[in-house]
Amino acid sequence: MKKLTMKSVDLTQANIDKIAELFPNVITEARDEHGKVIRAIDFDLLRQELSDVIVEGEKERYQLTWPGKKQAILNANTPIDKTLRPVKEDSVDWDNTQNLYIEGDNLEALKLLQESYLNKVKCIYIDPPYNTGKDFIYKDNFKEPLDEYLEDSGQVDEEGVRLFQNTESNGRFHSDWLTFIYSRLKIARNLLTEDGIILVSIDDNEAKNLRAVLDDIFGNENFICQFIWKSRQMVDNRTKTGVSIDHEYIICYGRSNLSTLRGSLKDLDKFSNPDNDPRGPWRSADLTGLATIDKRPNLHYDLIDPKTGLSYSCPPKGWRYDKETMTKKIKEGRILFPSSPDGRPRHKLFLNEMSSQYTGFSSLISKNVFTVQGTRELSELFQESVFDFPKPSDLIMTLLEQATSAEDLILDFFSGSATTAHAVMKLNSEDGGNRKYIMIQLPEKTDENSEAYKAGFKNICEIGKERIRRAAKKIKEETGADIDYGFRVFRLDSSNMKDVYYTPDKLKQGDMFDLASNIKEDRTGEDLLIQVMLELGLELSLPMETKQLEGKTVHYVAGNSLIACFDDNVPESVIKQIAAEHPLRVVFRDSSFEDDSARINVEELFKMLSPGTEIQVL
Repeated sequence: MKKLTMKSVDLTQANIDKIAELFPNVITEARDEHGKVIRAIDFDLLRQELSDVIVEGEKERYQLTWPGKKQAILNANTPIDKTLRPVKEDSVDWDNTQNLYIEGDNLEALKLLQESYLNKVKCIYIDPPYNTGKDFIYKDNFKEPLDEYLEDSGQVDEEGVRLFQNTESNGRFHSDWLTFIYSRLKIARNLLTEDGIILVSIDDNEAKNLRAVLDDIFGNENFICQFIWKSRQMVDNRTKTGVSIDHEYIICYGRSNLSTLRGSLKDLDKFSNPDNDPRGPWRSADLTGLATIDKRPNLHYDLIDPKTGLSYSCPPKGWRYDKETMTKKIKEGRILFPSSPDGRPRHKLFLNEMSSQYTGFSSLISKNVFTVQGTRELSELFQESVFDFPKPSDLIMTLLEQATSAEDLILDFFSGSATTAHAVMKLNSEDGGNRKYIMIQLPEKTDENSEAYKAGFKNICEIGKERIRRAAKKIKEETGADIDYGFRVFRLDSSNMKDVYYTPDKLKQGDMFDLASNIKEDRTGEDLLIQVMLELGLELSLPMETKQLEGKTVHYVAGNSLIACFDDNVPESVIKQIAAEHPLRVVFRDSSFEDDSARINVEELFKMLSPGTEIQVL
């Protein structure tokens, strides 16, 4: 039986595996901080493998770097011993919904989603902190032990983890922001589908740095556009520079060269069929060319209407077609001749012959969608100001129209007031889509003097969840659309497993009686099930069911995709019932078996009754 690690995926080792497949000769051994032998990369050899000249040390090259970049990469790759715990009391329609709302630090949440949502997210939209010197906090170090955090004099969260306020007085103002955003974007890229899209809102403070970070992570060849959004409706009269900053940016990259936006729908109202042409609706299109006579002499000639004999002089840039092609189109009745020789011939462009009904989506987003509309929209739902400067849902909906199709999954790991979830529901209600979302938000406390706090919202997550509930109700009342209005809530927490599970070698004899179980006493079977699902790469939106078999609690995920029983001393009769379901995977606890012989007996039972089942234990 394979033992589960109950950790997030180790991205460093995953990257080493990929390199080993291509260049096995660069794999070497090293010792970690505990003296254990681990696999490592001989980077001198790797550099030589990737060069067609002899490599003799470091050379200057074009690259993005700052104090803290290596730490950002380490932050992204280091696994964590944490989990997501289900919060059914805050959820809506738990049994049927496919939407997720996750409370917790987004870096850690993204790590936990790596296996379950690898290459499954079609679109990521985020509105991260703009680094104005006052509006974001982050964990200063993701590796230090908890007791070292407590020694620091800064602000600490409920787990004793220091939260660091980034201000201009801090000498690492830009570096801190880059370290903060880099590790999150690096992990998020893994979740995108091969043709996935990421859209990031930003202002002038970090726009150029964000472009450089996205170039570094996604590759500058996958840059799609830096959209300009006119966010301010009225001119700023308080400006000290004489300039009213009326715009923000939305920077768009693709996961690969397969990533494209849909484009804007062409104006089809211009198509009609006044002459009952059997080829269907058409519109009049320009027939003039684009080349001078010295470049394309074959396009320069006088055009004669064969019916009237009228001759039309050649335009300065010639005609669109050469003589032979033009003669063919005249015979097919595609050329429109004016009654006067002073007029200009045109041609019929048929609707059914268009290669696409879409044209380019403008890089200027100016559909009269302003920040003030986002504020007004939220105020209408809450009757008070509970969140500052939310993005309008129509803005996000416009972006999702461009980047997604009806069945796609959307991720927002700076969820804020949950505008993206609101936009997904609105878009689904309009086009009948079944888009799903994952929202991630740090439960940052609201100010005690704020209207949000006075209205009963103690942290931002409470605002976001309530916004989704109220928006869903409003959309359903207004449209009656049959869409998914629910969401499952999960909360980031420490692992369900006690420390002894990860470091059994440190167990002292005197601790034996206190550690009869390696699972924390306050954790339920559902808590364990979610952590197992995360490690096995199962989506958290899959249907879950719990049954009682001879007094034992058995959990089912997506039918027989996973069956788990975490009870002690599971009898052979229950094991046989589970095996009869032919599960793809089954998970038990060590204590589910009375002794080693019972464990061996279970393996033999599955070999006989369900040989394809993968058996794992906690």
